[in-house]
Formats: sequence, C-alpha cells, structure tokens
Amino acid sequence: MITISCKDENTLETEIANINIDIKIERFDLLFAKTIPENLPKLKKAYPFMFSEKYKDSFWIAKIADTLQVQLFEAVKNEFKDFDETALEIKSLFNHLKYYFPEFDPPRVITTTSDVDYRNRVIITDTIAILALDAYLGSEHEFYGGIPKYISKNLKKEQITVDLAEAYAKKYIFQGQHKTLLDEMIYFGKQLYFKDVVIPFKTEAERIGYTKGQLDWAIANESYIWRYFVERELLFSTDSKLLGRFINPAPFSKFYLEEIDTDSPGRLGQYIGWQIVKAYMEQNDVTLKDMLITSTEDIFNNSKFKPRK
Repeated sequence: MITISCKDENTLETEIANINIDIKIERFDLLFAKTIPENLPKLKKAYPFMFSEKYKDSFWIAKIADTLQVQLFEAVKNEFKDFDETALEIKSLFNHLKYYFPEFDPPRVITTTSDVDYRNRVIITDTIAILALDAYLGSEHEFYGGIPKYISKNLKKEQITVDLAEAYAKKYIFQGQHKTLLDEMIYFGKQLYFKDVVIPFKTEAERIGYTKGQLDWAIANESYIWRYFVERELLFSTDSKLLGRFINPAPFSKFYLEEIDTDSPGRLGQYIGWQIVKAYMEQNDVTLKDMLITSTEDIFNNSKFKPRK
C-alpha cells in the first residue's frame, strides 16, 4: 500500500504551485452585454467561435437589448463582480493538470451566459474553456425556480472549478463499453479520483456535489450499500434501469426500501465506484494517467475493496 505523508504531500503541492501557469480570464459576458451595433464586427472577429454563423448581426443586436437577457447580464455582473478567487482555483487546477499531464496546454478561459443552459455549463476544447456564469448564480436564485432542487443546489460559484475538473476528467479517461453497473461505477469513480488529485483544495463533498450531510450518510452506510449491490447481484447486471437508480443525478438513490430511499443521496453507485478506485490506487503502484485507462475488471479485481464498517 502506498501512503503519502503530510510532509510529502506539502512538498508535492509546493512543487505543483511552482509550475505557476499564467491564466487570464476573458469576460466575454461583460464585453457582449455592453456591445453597441457598430462594435459587433470587432467582437465577432475576436471571438468568432461565440457567434453561430446561421444568425445575422441583427439577431445578436436584438439579443443584447432583450429584457430577459439584460436581467441575466445584470445578475451575472452582480454575482461575479470579482472573479479573483475562482481564477486562483482555475490556475491551481491547471497547475495540477500540467504536473500530471505534461502535454496539457492551458486553454483560453472565456466566460459567457447561456440562457441558463445548466446541462452545458462548461465546454472545453484543446484551446478554449467556456464557462457559462448564468449557471452559477447560487442555488436559490430566482432564475432556477423551475430546476429540480437536487440540480440547482450545485449551481453556485464554488462548483465552477469542480465542473471544469470534471470536463477534463472526461477528456483523459478511456474506458471500453459501459455494459454493467460496475462499468459505470468505475467510470465515475475514475472521474472522482481524478478530482481528488487535481483539485485537492476542494472538499470531498464539493468534488462529488453532495452536501456534507449527504456525504456523511454515504460514509455511514457504505457497508450496507455494498452489501445491497452484492447480495442482489447488481454489479455485473446490464439492466439499464440501474443507471436511473444509482448513477444518474437524482434526488435520492432507489433501493426501493421506504426507510432508506428518502434519506439517501442520489448517485450512490458513483460514490461506491470512487471508493473502489481509491482502494485500487492505495493497493497498486500506478500513475494517475495509467489508472484512467485501466479496465473495470483490473481495477475491481486488484482493489481489495472493503467498505467502511
């Protein structure tokens, strides 16, 4: 088993911080909101990828003046008057990515608004990372009234770097076909372990998008959840309904047991997958990069996973 002492961990974090990647946040949202018609061509030239060619200039000019858009711009401007703290977190994330993936080139980081398209709040390519700030106005924001609570609770600025780390996790993970529940569990376990490594400054609850209470519940019930999966032979099941019960975002996990369901957080399959991947990394001398492309079977068989009692 590999253990890292606090001293080694501090040395590592100092080494990573010294990479000191230079990042600049480009506030496209502010530029777009105050653009006047005669300056639009200039903005389009600077940010061609932010303007779909199927729309004429008149569409963008009307959008800037639209009442709802103006409210959106104002809400974002008020919530993100100061972007310094988030920028520091993004810088730290990029330093960690550069350390573990030397080929990583920091992208241009561009903020925008997206009509509260919370499903696509972070988009990355090899050269740009786009952050839709109107999806991070705070879980109780009036714009989120029609969004289920289990989703809106994470629409807050503290989750921006977590979501950005997740987007990079998806880029670096390779896993064959997802056939079984265990495949899905390990895939999300890899994502969460990736976040452990590249955003260690975030809490475990933030990394999985749980409240502290939800994470405490998962920890306290870990052996019960594991027993449930094993006894009902769910791990190697290909029943797609299991995704809705234990993997996909949901208000709670569905054990179909009245005394448990309403107390449980959703996505407990992801949580258990995370614990299996952690156990695998503790038991084996493997780099982060290699683990991300290791098969479900190898990780599961070599993890010696035992749930917390």
